[in-house]
Amino acid sequence: MTIVLQWLFGRLPIGWLQLTHKRGRFIAALSGVAFANVLVFVQLGIMNSMATATLKPYEFFNADIMISAPDANALAEGGNVARQWMLQALADPDVISGTGLFIAKAPLKRGDTDISLTTFGVDPGQPGFLAPLIAGDIAFLEVQHVAILDRLTRGIPRDEAAAIRPQSPFSFETQGRTLTAITTFAGGGGFGGDGYMFVSDQTFLSMFGARSSTAPNHILLRVQYGADVSAIVERLRGLISDKTLRIRSYADAAQEDLRYQQTRRPTGIIFGFGVLIGVLVGLVIVYQVLSADVADHLREYATFKAMGYGPRFFLGIIVEEALVLGILGFLPGLAVGAAILTLMGKVTTLPLAMTPGMAVTVFVGTVVFSVLSGVIATRRLAAADPADLF
Repeated sequence: MTIVLQWLFGRLPIGWLQLTHKRGRFIAALSGVAFANVLVFVQLGIMNSMATATLKPYEFFNADIMISAPDANALAEGGNVARQWMLQALADPDVISGTGLFIAKAPLKRGDTDISLTTFGVDPGQPGFLAPLIAGDIAFLEVQHVAILDRLTRGIPRDEAAAIRPQSPFSFETQGRTLTAITTFAGGGGFGGDGYMFVSDQTFLSMFGARSSTAPNHILLRVQYGADVSAIVERLRGLISDKTLRIRSYADAAQEDLRYQQTRRPTGIIFGFGVLIGVLVGLVIVYQVLSADVADHLREYATFKAMGYGPRFFLGIIVEEALVLGILGFLPGLAVGAAILTLMGKVTTLPLAMTPGMAVTVFVGTVVFSVLSGVIATRRLAAADPADLF
């Protein structure tokens, strides 16, 4: 390593030699940086999984515009919308079709396991509003009390879910009804539920007796191919009588849901602070190590200073040490962080995984904050007077 760094810097790697002079402190410093990286990786992984889980149900539908209640900050939250507003929206010449979307949580008991299924009630006569992974099987829902079940639901064994077919259906009790799942799709549990389920709107209303067919959770609209969705949204805001409704493009609705989860829900805020704490831990650890190193070698630095070496020379040494700590501390942090995320993903079935973007982000952040710590640590050296040290 000494030869490589000497070739890289074009001089004796003083920073590397000083760090490795006390191996115990060096290993402890690398462990601290690695720990901070692991903390950041885990928090970023959870935040990314929350974003993936939030946007996942939006992938089940094919819509251009969504009309929601004023308090509908998330897909499965908020009040209902009167179906009459869909009829008003269809008066726009560029709106070609509309449908109501019903959403509720249905409990499922499997032994000692309580499972929560986010249940979508849809019109089986309008497959165009569903993504291909659902639309191909939507005809099954024309039969009362038939369901399409998420085969990645937490609490349902994978082999049992994979065996669900029309020839080998899976019957279960929920909401006082016996439903029969005769096919499945790949969804996956999130933070708000263990999995998803599709039923017809009529089956949905029989399950949730307090709900009305005239008041779905959202209204989905499709527009003419090539039409300007933003312009249509603005026209609908003037056309529909209820000015309190949230009328947005479908893509905007998904992004607003994500921002709400990340910035206004406690889970998103907590995970964000977790990332910040990890960064601060790494910053403090590197600063303490470099500050202690400066203090231990202050006489040597003063000698160099008396010989005429300028601030850039000393800054280069400290930055060299910071880079060594940041890069070498990142590698074990990456390995451990990836292993922890993989294990957590298997246990929770959340979409937890190390991504190249996460690795690059944390690496760049580690290097930047390590160098920043080094720059701060050199302040004491800049103020040192060689005459006072001998």
